[in-house]
Amino acid sequence: MIGLSIIAAFIAWANLRARTYRLLAAGFILVGAGSVVLSSLVPSLFRHFVVKPTELQLEKPYIERNIALTRQAYNLDRIAAKPFAAEQRLTFKTLEANKATIDNIRLWDWLPLSNTYAQLQEIRTYYKFHDLDVDRYWLDGSYQSVMLSARELRASLLPANAQTWVNRHVLFTHGNGAVMSPVTRKSAEGLPFFYLRDIPPVADGGPKIDEPRIYYGEESDDYVIVKASIPEFDYPKGKDNVYAAYDGSGGVPIGALGWRTLFAYYFNDANLVLSSYITADSRIMIRRNITERVRTIAPFLRLDHDPYLVISNGRLFWIQDAYTTSSYFPSAQPVPELDLNYIRNSVKIVVDAYNGTVDFYLIDPRDPIAATYQRIFPSLFKPFAAMPADLQKHIRYPEDLFLIQARLYQTYHMEQAETFYNREDFWQFPRQPGGDGTSVMTPYYIIMRLPGEPQAEFFLMLPMVPSRRDNMIAWLAARCDAPDYGKLIVYEFPKDKLVYGPFQIEARINQNTEISQQLTLWNQMGSRVIRGANLLVIPIENSILYVSPLYMRAELGHLPELKRVIAAYGEHVVMKETLADALAALFAEPGAVPAVSNATEAVSPAGGAASPAQQALDRYNQAVERLKAGDLKGFGTQFDALREPLEEMNRRSVGH
Repeated sequence: MIGLSIIAAFIAWANLRARTYRLLAAGFILVGAGSVVLSSLVPSLFRHFVVKPTELQLEKPYIERNIALTRQAYNLDRIAAKPFAAEQRLTFKTLEANKATIDNIRLWDWLPLSNTYAQLQEIRTYYKFHDLDVDRYWLDGSYQSVMLSARELRASLLPANAQTWVNRHVLFTHGNGAVMSPVTRKSAEGLPFFYLRDIPPVADGGPKIDEPRIYYGEESDDYVIVKASIPEFDYPKGKDNVYAAYDGSGGVPIGALGWRTLFAYYFNDANLVLSSYITADSRIMIRRNITERVRTIAPFLRLDHDPYLVISNGRLFWIQDAYTTSSYFPSAQPVPELDLNYIRNSVKIVVDAYNGTVDFYLIDPRDPIAATYQRIFPSLFKPFAAMPADLQKHIRYPEDLFLIQARLYQTYHMEQAETFYNREDFWQFPRQPGGDGTSVMTPYYIIMRLPGEPQAEFFLMLPMVPSRRDNMIAWLAARCDAPDYGKLIVYEFPKDKLVYGPFQIEARINQNTEISQQLTLWNQMGSRVIRGANLLVIPIENSILYVSPLYMRAELGHLPELKRVIAAYGEHVVMKETLADALAALFAEPGAVPAVSNATEAVSPAGGAASPAQQALDRYNQAVERLKAGDLKGFGTQFDALREPLEEMNRRSVGH
């Protein structure tokens, strides 16, 4: 086609002298007919008569190049593959040796917990929990997985008669504090146990917050004026309000008339010139949404969808993961909907929730794209070692990157061209029940101890199943803790052994007569049963434990309560009130006590698991309190709940 085009060009040049339509027609026919023959007919014939008979042999060099360069482009070549025996040898002794894993099995899903947070801790209608984040903290001497969320202020939720310019831009300027709860622990009523709660923040086992005000966050979508002539609303206190004045360095000076005029023009808001609340010391905070703020500074970076809150040294910070990407990596498989075929999580961004300062830390200096940006903007990027040590403890492997890598690894774990060509070992994400049909399982953060490792770590993990099958074939995990941050591991199961996948365990749960009857009964009693979003696959030593939380809420209510825990191991499935009870039933040994400390519903004064007698007493006291308050339904609920600890007491007495 290149040759024919050159000939046609010479024909057109010759026609400048000949000036005849015949030459132009000849050139047109030459290119037109040539394109049909060479671009359509010849390739079709070549493929049919030459390629198809020896397709694998001819395509093998290209397949090998595609595999090698795709694995390099997405760092799949650095995934360490290890065998996982998938044994059935779990005992109470094994659970005790993996206490940190058991104590951090996440029983609170983000959706029911977000509804519970909203009902119990938003305090006022104008406060909003944008989303919930999963992180880990050293609390009370133990490494704990927690859920937390920032209590941000959304001025648009103020009452209609309060939607004034002064309220939206001068008076209501910031959110206040955060809420934190452990992933396993719950109260006697099935509600989360709060490590951080209320306004101003009260720390009950969680990290102390000295500066709780949030001027920059995920909900902040409009400008505000600080250091005005009137104090800012800080938080409600009974019938009165508490006010405060901003004393940080955030914002841009707006006291001079010239600046006020400029911003009035920019925002098309004459109040910035006319308002008497703006003083010579006033500052205007703009681009307070952290995503918009980062994109304005560094539009060349692609951002992760989920910035998350971190509490460090009494202050609130946001950590935003950023990626360098390209669509020009040679021979690498692209991700079509994202228009890229190369990605690195090279930059960690920290945004101060109070002052709005933005710090970019280069965590992967080996990335050539990030290194190039660093040479272009030498003062923008800081070395990762410059990040405060306490913030370094909270970096985590980003979910967006993990999902991209996991999707490609479904195919590109096959390194042999023949296997790849035949798709003999294609993997998929597990199915699970969701909505009116099925959904695909998503990755989840978990604290666990890997086989052979001395201590538990924070991971992001996802199981894998074979193509068009539901049994589990492997699980992929990304390490989040130093010094192994960023390392990916895939544990592959024996291909000659059946290991139940999440969808198969869900089927076994639904087929369990006792469980299905109980769920049906609850759904008919004015309540709605809510299953956990993910059936958690928990690797312990060389075995797999499955855990799924179960919530209940009133049919017309919005306050889900964690009421039961379903656990499965091998051929056995049980549903009990607590994780400790479920493990005790699952690994039934006379007199054995499972290694669970924070997963109990009722907690004794000493902080350990309550005995059945203590649980019964707690239930009785709760029932009396509900009866005194005139809450007959609550009294009935607590009275019914007395049955299980009483039955347990009876079982133990008979056993002895």
